[in-house]
Amino acid sequence: MFFFFLYTLHFNSLFFFCLSLFSTNKPQNTNQFFFFFNKMADESVLAVYNHTTITDSKKKNPFAKNLGRAQIIRGGAIIEVVNSKQAKLAEEAGACAITISESHNGGGVLRMVDPSLIKEIKRSVNIPVIAKSRIGHFVEAQILESIGVDYIDENEILTPADDQNFINKRNFRVPFLCGCQGLGEALRRIREGASLIRTQGDVIGNGDIVDLVRNVRSIMGEIRVLNNMDDDEVFAFAKKISAPYDLVIQTKQLGRLPVVHFASGGIVTPADAALMMQLGCDGVFIGSEVFMNSDPYNSVRSIVRAVMHYNDPHVLAECCCGLNESMAGLNLNVQEDNTVVEEQEEENSEARVIIDPQVS
Repeated sequence: MFFFFLYTLHFNSLFFFCLSLFSTNKPQNTNQFFFFFNKMADESVLAVYNHTTITDSKKKNPFAKNLGRAQIIRGGAIIEVVNSKQAKLAEEAGACAITISESHNGGGVLRMVDPSLIKEIKRSVNIPVIAKSRIGHFVEAQILESIGVDYIDENEILTPADDQNFINKRNFRVPFLCGCQGLGEALRRIREGASLIRTQGDVIGNGDIVDLVRNVRSIMGEIRVLNNMDDDEVFAFAKKISAPYDLVIQTKQLGRLPVVHFASGGIVTPADAALMMQLGCDGVFIGSEVFMNSDPYNSVRSIVRAVMHYNDPHVLAECCCGLNESMAGLNLNVQEDNTVVEEQEEENSEARVIIDPQVS
C-alpha cells in the first residue's frame, strides 16, 4: 500500500521528500530520479547516467529507433552517386549506403534531387539510400520521407531555404544526418534530432583533405579536453562551445560523440579513408568524383577495403597499388577558373555563419 500511495502522488516535490526519508543513498538516488523525470518531460535525446541508458518508453519518440538505424551503416563507406548505374556499381563494390546528388555546373540554387530519380535509384539497389534536403526546408524532408528514403541529409552544400532555423528532425520517423565543423555545432544538431553527424571538410570537390583533417582533429581534441575536466568545469565549457549541457555531459561520459560520426569532403584515396578512421571516425563519405577515373569499381572497392582494414598497413598497401593511373582524373586542384571556386567557397562559408551564428 505504501508503494501504491507513492505512485498516486501528483507533486514531484512530495515524492522526492518521501524518497529521501527511506533512501540509503539520498543524493545519488534523488539525482537519478530527477534526471529521469526531466528526460521524460522534454523528450530529449537518449541520456546516459552512470553508464545507464535512460529512455522514455511511454511516449512514441522515434529518435531512439533512429539511433539504432544509424548504427547499421557504422564502419562503412557511403558513396555519392548521380544515377542508377553508379548506384549499382557502388553496391557491387561494397558500399554500406549511397547518397544521391544531381550533377551541376555550379551557380544557381541547389535544391532537393528530383524524386523520380530517387525512386529509380532506390529500385535498382538493396542498400540504404540517402537523399539531401535544404537546411530548414521541412517540406522537402516530408517529401523524401514519403517516397521511402532510408536517411535524410540536411545538407549545408545545398542552397539554404531558411537562414535562421534548421529542421526539427524529431518530427520525422526517418533518421537525419547533419554536417558540422566543430563539437559545439555537432551537439546542437544532435539536440535538434540528428542521428548521425558528418564532419565536413572540402565542399568544392577538389580532392583536398586538409580542411577535413583540421575539423576532425578539432572535434576529437575538444572531446579529449572535456574528458579531463572536473564536473564543475563542464558548465563553462558547454557555454563556451554553445552546446546543450546534458549532451556535453553525455559526450564526456562516453568519450566520443553520442551518435555515429562520419567524415566527408576531400576523401579520394584508400589512404585518405584510413586516415579518417584512425582519427576516430565511424565511416566516410566518398564524393561522386571517384567515378571520374578509368576504373571506378576498383577505386571504390579499394576505399571500402581500406575502411574495413584501416589499422592494417599491409592491406592498405594492397589497396593503394595500381590506383595512380586509374585515378589520374581526380587531380581536381587545377581549375579552369580559380576565381569561381574561391567565390563558391566564400558563399558556402557565409551561409553556414548566417544559419548557425555560433559556427566559428
